[in-house]
Amino acid sequence: MAVLPLNPTPFFDNKNQAFWNLQLAGWGGSALLRAMSAFANGQPLEFFFVILIATITGFSISLILSVVYAYLIRQRPLVTWGGTAAALAVAVGIFAFIDSWVLGLTRPAAETGFVRILIGIYFFDLTLLGAWSALYYAINFFLQVEQQADRLERLEAQATSAQLAMLRYQLNPHFLFNTLNSISTLVLLNQTKPANAMLTRLSSFLRHTLVTQPGGKVSVEQEVETLKLYLEIERMRFEERLQTEFRVEERAAKAQIPSMLLQPLIENAIKYGVSPQEEGAEISLLAQIVGPRLRITVADSGPGVDVGGVADDLPAVMATHKRRDSTGVGLANIRDRLSQAYGDDHRFEIRSPESGGFTVLIEIPHELADEEEPSAASPATQSLKQASATGVTPANAPTKVSTAK
Repeated sequence: MAVLPLNPTPFFDNKNQAFWNLQLAGWGGSALLRAMSAFANGQPLEFFFVILIATITGFSISLILSVVYAYLIRQRPLVTWGGTAAALAVAVGIFAFIDSWVLGLTRPAAETGFVRILIGIYFFDLTLLGAWSALYYAINFFLQVEQQADRLERLEAQATSAQLAMLRYQLNPHFLFNTLNSISTLVLLNQTKPANAMLTRLSSFLRHTLVTQPGGKVSVEQEVETLKLYLEIERMRFEERLQTEFRVEERAAKAQIPSMLLQPLIENAIKYGVSPQEEGAEISLLAQIVGPRLRITVADSGPGVDVGGVADDLPAVMATHKRRDSTGVGLANIRDRLSQAYGDDHRFEIRSPESGGFTVLIEIPHELADEEEPSAASPATQSLKQASATGVTPANAPTKVSTAK
C-alpha cells in the first residue's frame, strides 16, 4: 500500500487558530492540574466549582489582555513594557479579587480574613498571568523575527535576481555594438547581400534572447544551440578562418547553467583569437561532469596573452587583455554572474601558456535541468530552424559537434 507523503502545516501558519488552540490547551491544563492537586489533598466537591470559576475568569481576563498587548507591542519599548506592567497589575488584582470572593462564598465560616485570602491568591494569580503574558510576548516576538527574516530573504532574492538580470541585459548592448559595427562595415563596402544575411541571423539570435529569462538557467544543450546562432553571425565575417568544435558529454548536456553565460567567452575568443591571425583559429568547447560538478572549458588557438600560465586575478588579466576598442564587459560580466549565482561555490580560471592559445575554465555545482518533452523544441532550436529555412545558414559551416558518453 502506498504511503502518502507527510507535509505538516506550520503551527503558526494560521495565527488566530494557533492562539485559540494555545488558550484552550493552557487554561485547560491549568484547571486539570489544580483539580488533580485538590483531589490529592482531599478537598470537598465544592472546591472544584471554585477551580472552574477561576479558570473561566482567567481565560476571560487573558482575552482582554491579548487585546491590550496587541496594541502595546506596536508601541515604543518604554510604552510597551510600562503599559504591560500596569495592565498586568490591574488584571491580577481583578483576578485575585474574584477568586477570593468565590472562595469566601464556599467557606463562609473560615477564620481567615478576606484580605489575607486576597493577598495569598494574588501572588498565585500573578504567577499564572505573568507566565501567560511572558509566553504571549515571546511567541509574538518570535513571529515578528520570522516575518522579518522571511522578508529579508525575499528582498535578498529579489536583489540577486535584479543583479543577475542587469548583468544579463548588459550583454546585449555589448554584443549588438560589435555586430552592428560589422554590418555597418559591410554596408560601407557595398556588400548588401552579406549584410542582409547577417541582419537576418541577428534577428534570429535576438528572438531567442527575448524568450529566455534574464536571470534564469538553461541546459548546456540549449546554451550550445544559442552559441550556434551567434557563430552563424560571426561566420559571415570570418568564413573559413573560424573553426569551431563542441564536445558535450551526455550527462553534461542536461546540466543547468545561467543563460547566455558562454556567449561572451566565444565572442572573446573570436575577437582576440580569430581576428588577429590571418589564418584564423579554432574555438573549442568542452562540457563534462567531474564528480558532483560541471566543468566547462572554452579554448581558442589564437596568440593568447601573457597571464603567467594560470591566473585567477581577473582585473590583472583584463588590464593586459583589453584593447582600445573593447568595452571590457565579457570576462568581468561572467565572473560577476557566477558570484551572484553560486557565491564562492564556483571556479573561474584563465590559462594562457607561452606556446599560445587562451583557455577559460568554469566549474560550478552540477544541477539537473527540468525534464522536457522529447518532442518539444527549445526556442533556440526553433530559431535555428527558421534561420536555416530562410536559406542563410551556410551548408559548409565548419562546426564539429560531438556528444561523449
